[in-house]
This record gives sequence, structure tokens and C-alpha cells, in this order.
Amino acid sequence: MIATLSNVQKTVVKCVGVVLMFGGLAWASVPFYDWFCRVTGFGGATDVAERGSDVILDQTIKVRFDASKERGMPWEFKPVEREMEIKIGQTGLAFYEAYNPTDRPIAGSASYNVTPYEAGGFFYKIACFCFEEQVLQPGERVEMPVTFYVDPEIVDDRDGQFVHTITLSYTFHQIDLPENHASLEGTAASQTNETALR
Repeated sequence: MIATLSNVQKTVVKCVGVVLMFGGLAWASVPFYDWFCRVTGFGGATDVAERGSDVILDQTIKVRFDASKERGMPWEFKPVEREMEIKIGQTGLAFYEAYNPTDRPIAGSASYNVTPYEAGGFFYKIACFCFEEQVLQPGERVEMPVTFYVDPEIVDDRDGQFVHTITLSYTFHQIDLPENHASLEGTAASQTNETALR
């Protein structure tokens, strides 16, 4: 009886250990996958740089700009310029335009990638509107910049050397308003209601 109880306890401990191990792997997989994509450019993930490249080649590359929205996102969103040709290593500056046609503040967050995927590890953003949440007031129209360069090492990469055009794509998703904007919206709404009641 004691031996049987001991075997049951060992089995339970092993099962709990397996559950905890797989739970830990599942928890760690998201940040690990994100890190892996940023380091390798897998899946079109781009990287971030604090400043531009020290090397600028005479060879040029085309960069195209694409914009889309998550279903239900009420903004209008598009690139100001659809395409530009820059030298590899040269710092480029592009703008995207967003417009909130509604009568209420809308917050958005942009996800992004580049294609072809093998170019992701060579596409560096120095500054980008996608690094922060964006809030547009009713009727507000803004131009949002992205500063970037293509790493000169792309010309020596086995797959990257055949890339002549890179497409930078953004998708805007609606998110909850930040606390300070939400409280301001509530205050404005209550003031409007009070005025209407008078």
C-alpha cells in the first residue's frame, strides 16, 4: 500500500513537472520568437538603429510603401509617397497620412513588416510612428514620419543580394484610448450633455 502510494506521488510530481515545463516554454516562446525575428529578419521583421549607416553605396534600391487597416478601424490611412529609390545605406524619410473622420478620439497602433522576408534583417528603422501609440482627435489629419536605411551588408548576403525592391507595410489596429485621453473624452461628453440640457 505504501509502495503504491509512493508511485502515485511520483507520477503526480512528474505530471506537474511536465505541465510546468510546457507552460514555461509557452510563456517564453513569444518573446523568444520576437527576438529571433528581429535578429534574423525572419517573417519580414525589421530592426532598429539609433543612427544612420556609416557606409553609403552607389548601388540603389527601391522602397515601396503599403498601408492597410484592421477590419473596423475607422481611420483613413495611406502612404504619402508610394515609392522611392535610395542608395543602399542612405537614410530615407517617408510619410504616412492618417485621418480620423469620426466625431470621437480614436487610438491606434501600427504593426509592420517588410517583403521580401529576406530583406527584413537588413531594413533598419531609426525613428518611426509605429514605435508609439497614436491618438487622433475628431477630424484630425496627420502626417507621420518613418526614417530608415537599408544595411549595405545586403549586397553580400546570399539571398539579399538579389533583392532590388523592398516593400514596407503597415497595418493600423484600433486600441483602447490611453487613460488621460479617455478621461478627457468623458469630461467633454458630460459638458456637452450639460449644455444640451440647459
